[in-house]
Amino acid sequence: MLQAAPTTQPSNTTDTHPTICHVIHALGVGGAEVLVDVMVRRMSDRYRCVIAVLDEIGPIGERLRADGFVVEHLHRQPGIDRGCARRLHAFADQHGAEIFHAHQYTPFFQAMLSRGLTGSRPVLFTEHGRHFPDAPSRKRSIVNRLLLRKQDRLVGVGGAVRQALIDNEGLPPSRCEVVYNGVDLDDLASAADDARIRIRQEFGFAADDFVAVQVARLHELKDHQTALKAIDEARQTAPNIRLLIVGDGDERAAIEQTIAQLNLADHIKLAGTRSDIADLLAASDAFLLSSISEGIPLTIIEAMAACLPVVSTAVGGIPEMITQGNSGFLADARDHAALAASLVQLQQSPALCLSVGSEGRAVAHRTFSLAGMLNAYGRMYEEMLHAR
Repeated sequence: MLQAAPTTQPSNTTDTHPTICHVIHALGVGGAEVLVDVMVRRMSDRYRCVIAVLDEIGPIGERLRADGFVVEHLHRQPGIDRGCARRLHAFADQHGAEIFHAHQYTPFFQAMLSRGLTGSRPVLFTEHGRHFPDAPSRKRSIVNRLLLRKQDRLVGVGGAVRQALIDNEGLPPSRCEVVYNGVDLDDLASAADDARIRIRQEFGFAADDFVAVQVARLHELKDHQTALKAIDEARQTAPNIRLLIVGDGDERAAIEQTIAQLNLADHIKLAGTRSDIADLLAASDAFLLSSISEGIPLTIIEAMAACLPVVSTAVGGIPEMITQGNSGFLADARDHAALAASLVQLQQSPALCLSVGSEGRAVAHRTFSLAGMLNAYGRMYEEMLHAR
């Protein structure tokens, strides 16, 4: 669904580079998973990367295995699974891992727990997003303070995510940093020359239709129902407005039911999971996201890099990415009327589409490049290795 990382040569057991053990819930299709895939491939010239998966290998994990990367399934059990922590410790020892890089809170907890009382392997914790609803936990705060070591590093992918680590996890503000997510901006500018015509023909869209695209797994947190209501309202003013929904998931049946109930079959198409994101963006006029919870969505960065104006809910770190009316348009969560109004405004003004899209592209290049993200993590790895 998101852009795929290019295949590179994996590191192997004879590799003399420092070994980083990435720890993650699963390697299905999602933002954190895609970033891990990109990191282990793009950084393999400097680090030997191995991956410990707590819950499920997933399609990204299978591709990494097929390309020769080490991906270990730890079969985590519900609750505080000390056996999983022991398996993680043994896996890291087996591969000579010098650093854990934990993605999301539970992998962070398991990595800290794996050290026991005497272990010294440092942990770099990247929080990619927060559960919804997100609330402080006194119990977690106490545990975090007890298990955290001086050499550990704590990262939020945006300012809002960093603040949640402080407010809800009780982590020290002085130790919480921000490293913005990044994507390969050049890839998003490499759509096929015939993409706009070909993709529109594939889904039955006319050349003069105003097509919004929504790239997100079909999950309740993405709140596609609000997007459907927005299109239903927008078409009253702009009959040629269309929505292409890219992704798959548990909510597909509910989305299809609403499309039928609102008689939106001519206006909304479901594309399923796709790998040709650059082409899909090139065929579209705007990008729509209706989530109720986000971190720093890679899909918005991709849309901005492709010069598409973004219409989104103002949740999580999205207001850090978009300046209202300048590099995109924001609305409150579940406010389908505001989303519809922004889409209609863009549909009625090609000049506004161009100016907002251009500013979004500049923001993407300035703040959300893949090179910038990888360089930031590389510096952290080196500082942690030096300190150790």
